[in-house]
Amino acid sequence: MNKLIRSALHKGLQINELIASTAVNASDWLFRKDILIQSGKTEYEVIAEESPMRVRYYPPQEHEPTASLAEGDEETRPVQQHSIPLVLVPPLGVTTETFDLMPNRSLVKYYRDAGYRVYMVDWGTPTREQAHLGLNDYCNLMMGKALQAVRAHSGTEQVTLYGWCMGGLLCLLYAGLGEDKHIQNIVTVASPIDLRDGKNVMALGATALNVTARFIRKYSEFRLDQINPSLLGLPGWMVSLGFKLTAPVASVTTYWDLITGLTDREFIEQHTTTADYLNNMRLYPGGVVRDFMVRFAIDNHMARGKVKLGESVSQLQNIKASLLVFAGETDHLVPASMAKRSLELVSSTDKTFLRAPGGHMGVILGSRAKSNVWQIADDWLQTRSALKTGKKPKSEKAA
Repeated sequence: MNKLIRSALHKGLQINELIASTAVNASDWLFRKDILIQSGKTEYEVIAEESPMRVRYYPPQEHEPTASLAEGDEETRPVQQHSIPLVLVPPLGVTTETFDLMPNRSLVKYYRDAGYRVYMVDWGTPTREQAHLGLNDYCNLMMGKALQAVRAHSGTEQVTLYGWCMGGLLCLLYAGLGEDKHIQNIVTVASPIDLRDGKNVMALGATALNVTARFIRKYSEFRLDQINPSLLGLPGWMVSLGFKLTAPVASVTTYWDLITGLTDREFIEQHTTTADYLNNMRLYPGGVVRDFMVRFAIDNHMARGKVKLGESVSQLQNIKASLLVFAGETDHLVPASMAKRSLELVSSTDKTFLRAPGGHMGVILGSRAKSNVWQIADDWLQTRSALKTGKKPKSEKAA
C-alpha cells in the first residue's frame, strides 16, 4: 500500500509540475513574449553606418576550450582565424535576425566559432521617404560602401560574399559590375536567376507580367519605369505574408503545435522567436520592386547575365570568383533550375552547385541547414579562405 501511495504522490507531483510549467509558459506567451524571443543574441559591433544601411562585425571569442588536462584544469587556445573576411548579405525586407535567429541556430555564431572574421550588411529599416531606393542604390552604392568599411576594419582586400535569396542576387549583381577585383568567393543560397524557368509561382507570375507588359508596350506609351516608386513599396505585413505563403501548411499547423507544446519551454522559445521573425518584416523599397519587375520579371535580363544598374551594367561574365550555389530541394519559390543558372553565366572556373533539404526558408534557417548548408559551405570555404598565392583550388563537380 505504501508503495502505491508513494507512486500516486509521485505521479501527482509530476502532473502538478506539468500544469505549473504549462501555466507559466502560456502566461509568458500571452503577456511577456519579449522574454521568450531569443533572436539577435550574438554580440556585434557597428563599424559603419549610412542610413538605412549599417555594417556589423561579430568579434571572435578570445579563446576556445580544448580537452581537460586534469579535473578542474582546462587548457585554452586562440581561435584560428581564416585570412579572408566573410561578409553575410541578407535579403531586403527581412530583419538581420535572419542570420542570428536563435543561439542554437545562428549562422553568424556558427561561422564566427569556425574561425571566420564575420561581417554582415544590415540593410536597416527603410522609411517611406526612402521608398525610391532601387537596385543600384543597394547592390552598387551601399554594397560598395559596406565592403569598403569591411576592408578598412579587417585590413584585407579580398573578401567572401555569402547571401541568401535576394541577398545572393545582390552579391552577384555587385560582383558583375566588374569594378571590384578582390572578391575571392561567392556563396548564394536559393537566389533566383532565371525567373521564367519552371512552373512555380514566381515563374508563372513573371510570365504573366511579361505577356501583359508586351501588350501594353505595343499599344501604349506607358512604362513601369514611369511609376513613382513610392507607390510600389511593399509594407512589412505584405512581405511577411509572402514568406509565409512559401510554406502555407506549416503556417497553419504551427498554432496547433504551439498548443500541444506548451509544456516545453525550449519549444515555446523557438516558436515565439520564429513567429516574431516572420511577423516583423521590413518595408520593401518601391524602387527595388520596380527594378525587379522590369529587369527580372518582364525583360528577364538576369537570365542573360546583363542587368542595367543606374548608368552601369552588371555582367555576370565579369565574375571570376569561386562560386558555390545552393538550392532547396523543396523550394517552390526558387527551384533548383532557377538558382543553378548563375553557374552558366559567370566566368569562374571553380564553381559548384548543390541541392540541400528544405524549402525557401528552411534551406538556410531550418533545423537541417546547419549540417546540409552551413557546414558544407564551411568545408568549401576553408580551402578558399587564405590570401591568394596565384593558384586556384580545383573545381568540384556540380551535383
